Amino acid sequence: MKLSKRISNTKTSATIAMSMKARELMAKGKDIISLSAGEPDFDTPEYIKKAAIDAINTGNTKYTPVDGMLNLKEAIVKKFKNENNLNYSADQIIVSTGCKQSIYNLCQATLDLGDEVLIPSPYWVSYPEIVKLSDATPIFVNTTSETDFKITGKILEESITKKTRMLLLNSPSNPSGFIYNVEDLKEIGDVLKNYPDIIIASDDIYEHVIFNNKKFTNIQNVCPELYDQTVILNGVSKAYAMTGWRIGYAAGHVDIISAMKKIQSQSTSCTCSIAQSAAKAALEGGRKEISDMVKEYEIRSEFLHSELNKIEGISYKKPEGSFYAFVNVDGVINRISGINDDFELAEYLLNKAEVAVVPGTAFGSPNHIRISFATSLENLQKAVRRIKNILG
Repeated sequence: MKLSKRISNTKTSATIAMSMKARELMAKGKDIISLSAGEPDFDTPEYIKKAAIDAINTGNTKYTPVDGMLNLKEAIVKKFKNENNLNYSADQIIVSTGCKQSIYNLCQATLDLGDEVLIPSPYWVSYPEIVKLSDATPIFVNTTSETDFKITGKILEESITKKTRMLLLNSPSNPSGFIYNVEDLKEIGDVLKNYPDIIIASDDIYEHVIFNNKKFTNIQNVCPELYDQTVILNGVSKAYAMTGWRIGYAAGHVDIISAMKKIQSQSTSCTCSIAQSAAKAALEGGRKEISDMVKEYEIRSEFLHSELNKIEGISYKKPEGSFYAFVNVDGVINRISGINDDFELAEYLLNKAEVAVVPGTAFGSPNHIRISFATSLENLQKAVRRIKNILG
C-alpha cells in the first residue's frame, strides 16, 4: 500500500517508542523501571476531578466552541494577567487537545514550503517532526552544557537567514531542565526586534516546575515590543498532573489564533468539554498542590545529581526546572566494550539493568541520555542501584 511522502519522512516519538518497549517487557513479566515518559506520577488534585464530575452531572457533555469554552478562555486570560503580567483578550486564546496540538496548529497555520524554523538543540523530540509535517525545514541550533544548553543572542543572529520564519523557545527545557533568565531573554529579544516577521513560539509548559526559588520569565516580560510576534504555548498537563485530560492552549496575535482555529475546526474541532471544565478549575484553584509536587521533584533531582555523578564516565549538571535529568554519558560509552553510542547504551540499560531511558540523540544531543524523575524516589533509588551495578 502506498503511503504519503510526508509520513515516510516522519519519525515516531522516541519517548513514546521507549515507553512502549518498556511496557511490552513488563507485560512479559520483566521488572522494568521506566524512566522514559514525561508524565507526573502524582494524581490529579481532587478539586479538579470534582469539577469534571460536576460537569458530567450538570450535562456539560456537548460540543463547545472550536477554540474552547468562553469561561475557560476567560480563566486563561486571568492566568496570564495574574501570573505573567501579560494582557490578552478571549479572542486571542485557543484551547486545544494538549499543548502538542497547539504547537501543531501554529505550525500548520503559519509555515509554508521553504520556511525555516530555528530549534535550539537539545530539543523536545516532536518539534522537528511537527515542523516537517508543515512542509517547513527544521534548522537545529547546537548548544552545549557550557551555556546550559541555551542559545545566545550571538548564536541566534548567526543562525537567522532570509528563510527563517519561526524560533521555537522552550523554558524550562525538555530535556535539559535549564531556564532562560532575564539576561538571556533580553539578549535574544534584542536580536528578534530586528526581525518582525519571525514568530517566537514560546513553549512554557514547564513554567511552574522550577527549583531553588528561581523565577519564570517569558520573553515578553523582558521585551514587550515582541508582543505581536510571540505566541505562548502552554497547558495543564505537567503542572496539575493532568496529562490524560489533554488540555493545552495558546495565546497570541488574533490573526494567528484565528488561523489556528481554522486548522483545528477541520481536525479535532473542540476538545473534551468535561476536560475543559476540569482545566478551568485547575487554573482558578490554589497552587498548594503544584508546590507540593515541585518540592518532591526537587528532592528527586538532588538525589540523581548526587548519585549519578558518582558513576565513572557520567557528567550531569543539575537542572533548574522540569523533571528530567539530561546526562552526559560520553565517558561511559568510551569505556564499555561493545557500546558505541547512546542508543546502544539505552538498549544495554534496558536489557541488563531493566531500566528504560531515552537516548540523547533523539533530542539532538548524541552521547546523552534523558532520565525522567517523574516517578517515586524509591523507584529512582532502585534504578540507580541497578545502573551502578552494571556500569560499575
